[in-house]
Amino acid sequence: MVMALAANTPAVQCEELGSLDDRDLLLMVRTLPRDDNLRASACETLIGRYQKLVRSCVRQYRGSPESAEELMQVGYVGLLKAINNFNPDIGGSLSAYAQPCVSGEIKRHFRDKRWQVHVRRPAQELLLEVRQATEELTHRLGRSPGDDELAAHLGVTAAELQEARRADMVLFHTYSLDAPVFGRQDPVQLADLLGEDDQDVEQTLDMAAVSAHWKELPLREQRILIMRFYGNLTQAEIGERLGISQMHVSRLLARALGYLRDRLLGRNEADDGHIAETAMSRRPAAHSPGRGNP
Repeated sequence: MVMALAANTPAVQCEELGSLDDRDLLLMVRTLPRDDNLRASACETLIGRYQKLVRSCVRQYRGSPESAEELMQVGYVGLLKAINNFNPDIGGSLSAYAQPCVSGEIKRHFRDKRWQVHVRRPAQELLLEVRQATEELTHRLGRSPGDDELAAHLGVTAAELQEARRADMVLFHTYSLDAPVFGRQDPVQLADLLGEDDQDVEQTLDMAAVSAHWKELPLREQRILIMRFYGNLTQAEIGERLGISQMHVSRLLARALGYLRDRLLGRNEADDGHIAETAMSRRPAAHSPGRGNP
């Protein structure tokens, strides 16, 4: 099949690849060289097929300063990583595996990029006009004008008026995190009332990615990981239970973690972190992934 597709023109290749299911396309991605044109076409087909998944992950950040186009590009990076790492022989679906990969990539984008408060100049100019028009209409009507009256008076849409009001909040109602909060009996600063990042969310994404490759490990390496990170046993204690030396346990442990790390991050990004080890070390000792329990 691969040879037949490679002999066709790009237009015919695109049409025939679109008729293949995910499993066939993923097989090409896993077996063909990375610089192969057919492999690149298979990746493009899968990316187009799961464009809606990326868009659904981006939709929850509609109110952020980042444009939807930029977040879509970030989401595609996460989708491409999922396509390169997913093994259909293990089970599950690409969509279930890709969703946490795409969401995690977008979260890392927000975490790594510092935002600055920015208000478009047209909104700033409209804000000044809104204030003047509000004062004029208040005198004329004997009451505060409604948004529809302001919009009609200024000749703008309701959306433009709302953007000007948000600019008012950003430009003229920002507060220091060290500012005291009034009306409370105990002394509290504004920073004390802000929520913290939920570490369990990051852990959930990590564990979902680890579980997708868990069954690829040999049973003995699964048992070693479980005893080390769930049972909190030392390498010496694990070696005693399995009847092998501590040095042998250390080598197997390093090999298992290295394999999971490479599967999660790709060999070109192995220096980006230790997701596999971090995800497993966060898990409570009372639970285990299921299959492969000692």
